Amino acid sequence: MSDTASPSEDQTSEPPDPALAAAGGLPLVTLKPHGVKRLRRGHPWAYSNEIEMNAAAKAVPPGALVELQDAAGEYQGTAFFNRHPLISARVVTARRRDKIDRDFLVRRLQRALEIRETLIGVPFYRLVHAEADGLPGLIVDRFGEALAVQVNTAGMERLTGLLIDALNQVVGPRTIVLRNDSAARALEHLDAQVSVAQGALDGPLALEENGARFFADLEGGQKTGWFYDQRDNRAWAAGLAKDARVLDCYAFAGGFSVLAALAGAREVVALDRSQPALDLAAMAASANGVAERCRFTKGEVFHELQRQAAAGERYGLVIVDPPAFVKSKKDLAQGLKGYRKLARLAASVVAPGGYLVAASCSHHADVDSFAGQVRRGLQDAGRSARILRTSGAAPDHPVHPALPESAYLKAQFLALD
Repeated sequence: MSDTASPSEDQTSEPPDPALAAAGGLPLVTLKPHGVKRLRRGHPWAYSNEIEMNAAAKAVPPGALVELQDAAGEYQGTAFFNRHPLISARVVTARRRDKIDRDFLVRRLQRALEIRETLIGVPFYRLVHAEADGLPGLIVDRFGEALAVQVNTAGMERLTGLLIDALNQVVGPRTIVLRNDSAARALEHLDAQVSVAQGALDGPLALEENGARFFADLEGGQKTGWFYDQRDNRAWAAGLAKDARVLDCYAFAGGFSVLAALAGAREVVALDRSQPALDLAAMAASANGVAERCRFTKGEVFHELQRQAAAGERYGLVIVDPPAFVKSKKDLAQGLKGYRKLARLAASVVAPGGYLVAASCSHHADVDSFAGQVRRGLQDAGRSARILRTSGAAPDHPVHPALPESAYLKAQFLALD
C-alpha cells in the first residue's frame, strides 16, 4: 500500500473530531523561531516554550491533531498537541497531504513489522518504538499471539480504537493488553490503568529469546512485562559466563541469568527485590533445564553487594542492569552518583580476571556521562579494567536520527584485572 495520498482524495471532507480530521482542516499552532529551527533539523518535538501559547493554542483539546506553522504561516508538520506537558507537540507526519486515520496507522505498522521480521525472525520483539517508528508515544511489544500496548500520549490515546483495528489487520493477535500505567501518562494528564482490550490472559506468557524460553507477566510485570532491549547484550554477556560464578543484579525475570547458565556458568545467583519477578526467573530456569545451577535471592542490590563484598564473595561475571536512576534532568547529578557507587560495589565482588557488565536505561544520562561514572566507580574500588564493548539497545528498538533521547540504553562490558 502506498504511503502517499491519492490526488483525488478530498482532504477537507473528514468528520470534525480533531483526532480524525484530515490535514488541511486542523487547528493551527504557531511555533516561535527557535522551535521552527528544531523541527527543520528533523526533531519530532516542540516544547511548550517554543510555541505561541495564545488563545487559539489553549483552546485545542489535549491530544488533538494540529498543523504546526511558522510565523509566516508556512506548514511545518502535523502533530499531536497537548499544552500541559513540556513536550507540547509531537510530529506525526511532515507531509500535509497525509490523513492520520486507520490506513495511516496500518502503513506505519506494516513497515515496523517488516523490519522486525527481517531482524528477529521469531514473533517476540518490540514491534513499535514510539517516535523512531513514526508513532509518537506508542510502545507495542509482541509476545507471539499477544501484544502489550503502552499508550503514553493524549494524541495516541485518542486513536486507540483505530490503533487496535490496525493491529488486528497487520498482526492479527488473539490478545491485546493495554499497559497504560506508565509515569509518562501523568505528564499528559492521562489516567493510569491496565486492561485486556481483546482476548484473555491466563497467567504469564512464554516467549523465546536467544533460543531460550522465558516468561512474561503482561498485566503485572514491569513496563510491558519483558525488556527486549537487552536481547543482544544478554547474548554477549552469556559469552563471558562459561565455567564462572555469575551474579545477576536486578535480575528481573531471568534474561541474563538463565542465558548465562545455558552458556555453561557453574553457578548463577539472580538478585532482585521483586519476588514475582524472581518467580518468573525460576520458571525460566526450570523450563530450560538449568534450575540446579541457579539460585534466586530477594534483596536490595546496594545492601547485598556491600554484604557480599564484606563476606569475601567473588564472581567471574557480575551484571548490574538497574532501573533508571535519572528519571528527569533535575535528578541527573544524584543519579550519576548512583551509577558510580553501583560500579564501585559491583567491582568489589568481581574476582581478579573476571568481567563486569554495567547498564543504564536513563536517557538523561548520555553514554559519555555514564561511562565516566563507571570509570570513577572502578577507580574508587581500586580496580583496573579494559572496555571490551560499549553497546545500546537491540535493533528492534531503533533510534530516531534527530532524537538522541531514543538512544536511551547504554551497556559497557569490562574485563577487570
